[in-house]
Amino acid sequence: MRQQSHLPKLLASVGLTAMLAFGLSGCGTVSDVTGSIPTSSAANPESSPHSVVEAYGKRYRANPKDPAAAVAYGEALRANGQRAQAVAVLEQASITNPGNKQVLAAWGRALDDNGDFQEAFDVLSRANSPANPDWRILSAQGTALDQLGHHEQARGYYKSALKIVPGEPSVLSNLGLSYMLSKDLPDAEQALRKAYASPKAGPRVRQNLGLVLGLEGHFDEAKKIVQADLPPDQAAANVAYLKEMLEGQGNSHGPRKTALKAALNRAE
Repeated sequence: MRQQSHLPKLLASVGLTAMLAFGLSGCGTVSDVTGSIPTSSAANPESSPHSVVEAYGKRYRANPKDPAAAVAYGEALRANGQRAQAVAVLEQASITNPGNKQVLAAWGRALDDNGDFQEAFDVLSRANSPANPDWRILSAQGTALDQLGHHEQARGYYKSALKIVPGEPSVLSNLGLSYMLSKDLPDAEQALRKAYASPKAGPRVRQNLGLVLGLEGHFDEAKKIVQADLPPDQAAANVAYLKEMLEGQGNSHGPRKTALKAALNRAE
């Protein structure tokens, strides 16, 4: 088929997008790893990321040795795109609270956000306990390994996570994207369809399935899935990007790339 002859080029054109689609710890945010930012912020959806940073920054500065305050502040910084500052805050918290698993998990996720993938994997390894592993951290380790190019090893971590939480859509989505990066599109589709079938699957899982289906040439189904959860402008941009890829004209620049990256972001 025509699209198969273009497969290496297409995968190269979406490689960065796929990386951005990986779940934060195999999940949506570091809150999945460390416990969420306190519910006061979640209860007020009108709070801007900046105001949340200010609120948790004030709490952190009042007691910088408090690990919970450091984790909440680090999460808020990450949500506001202040990745390097989040790393600095959480690294300092790991020094003042040596061995604290929540701090280490949050620091590892911040390092991964910041592109420090090997250090992220190493820190996350310290955050997990072989005797009582956390599936979220296992999935996070997998995403770090995938971003280092160690896809087979990464899939071992996802599969270990799935032994703890069978059918978890966020982990299945990461597993599917890992297969995609290895150019194994049938296995990628299989994993993502399992994630898609889960009642817990969110929009980003569905977008990831649409991406893989588009790469396989199943454009009509990909279009239907990609359009389902997005505003019309983003849906149209994503469909146009998928169409370009199928025509062998994948373009990794411009507004379509931005729209697709924003839509996929990271798996929930």
